Amino acid sequence: MLARELWRNDPDRVRAALGARRSDAPLEGLLAVDTRWRETQSELEVLKAERNRGSKEVGRLFSSGRREEGEQVRARMTALGEQIAAAEQAASGLAAEVGALELTIPNLPHVSVPSGADETANRIERTWGEPPRLDFAAKAHWDLGPELGILDFERAAKVSGARFAVLWGAGAALERALVTLMLDLHLAKGYREVYVPFLVNRLSLEGTGQLPKFAADLFHIESTDLYLVPTAEVPVTNLHRGEILDEGTLPRRYCAYTPCFRAEAGSYGRDVRGLIRQHQFDKVELVHLSLPERSYEELEVLTSSAEAVLRALELPYRVVTLSTGDMGFSAAKTHDIEVWLPGQDCYREISSCSNCEDFQARRADLKYRPAGGGKTRLLHTLNGSGLAVGRTLIAVIENFQRADGTVTVPEALRRYLGGRELLTPEG
Repeated sequence: MLARELWRNDPDRVRAALGARRSDAPLEGLLAVDTRWRETQSELEVLKAERNRGSKEVGRLFSSGRREEGEQVRARMTALGEQIAAAEQAASGLAAEVGALELTIPNLPHVSVPSGADETANRIERTWGEPPRLDFAAKAHWDLGPELGILDFERAAKVSGARFAVLWGAGAALERALVTLMLDLHLAKGYREVYVPFLVNRLSLEGTGQLPKFAADLFHIESTDLYLVPTAEVPVTNLHRGEILDEGTLPRRYCAYTPCFRAEAGSYGRDVRGLIRQHQFDKVELVHLSLPERSYEELEVLTSSAEAVLRALELPYRVVTLSTGDMGFSAAKTHDIEVWLPGQDCYREISSCSNCEDFQARRADLKYRPAGGGKTRLLHTLNGSGLAVGRTLIAVIENFQRADGTVTVPEALRRYLGGRELLTPEG
């Protein structure tokens, strides 16, 4: 959430940022409602001041024996009380409307973010590794996985419907091995592992920015008013909601494995084949809580932590900075890491590493106490995938496929698979 004084006092800056984002967020509606709210508040103060004066006048009139005049003023004060009650109700409604509308305004892009309407304006920062040169036609994972007997979409559809998958045998073991490798790598870099609930409340989703804007993309459990997590970013970022942390404990770097659940409401017709866009998928998430002046250094630490997984697996990738029109709602700046997929002959996003600055912290009331004393300040929050496990599995089997349909197991994974070096067709 943006600081209220920002959009009130410098609406032109926010308008420019919304234009750069190609956002239709209702800033003008927010400003109009806010004006009405403040006008109502001013009127209410005038009415209350008048009532205070009238109450004193009633006392004086009665004490001086002017009872009839006192009764007239008292009647006026009764009518005034009704006006005040109506004004208070109106002010309360307008305050709630302001609060709801300001939750729909996205974060402002950092000055270093490239300007552009969509992904075509994204800026490539660096690449690592060379796409493999295969002397045969590369297969996509949606063909290769079923042929190996490790990936099954038909049985998943039978039990759950479209956009689900079943992993058999070595496929399930590979998924588990990837999760463990990722956690081990991050723990070695000093992250603190945390295991969190897979169901979260509305406040948590509002805190990180999924609600109210992305309600259609969430799975809601109506009987409890809880939601399945769309990403571990939500529960992990909210762990310290409403707390004041000591400056000396920052930065805090957390990693968490969770399954993730997304309705993919806006993606019908996109990535309908394979594992790219599923309703349920595994992810290892990284969350940083940082001092404001260090948060862009933390963004580089976060991004390099995610990159380390791909390097360990010897998977070629590139890092791009998203343009203003391609960034997520809560982000001030985002580095996407895109892995090479031979079966699709392109790079595909496998991690988004974002600095949200104080946008989420203001929504979730995340603060720290400066070591030198003084007022508490808002933290900066960062998050990124370290990595999306299903997409990593795709990258492994597509990049290490062989002409005979088998797949070489990357060296970094073999100790998690009992020394296995090759994935071969399973019955």
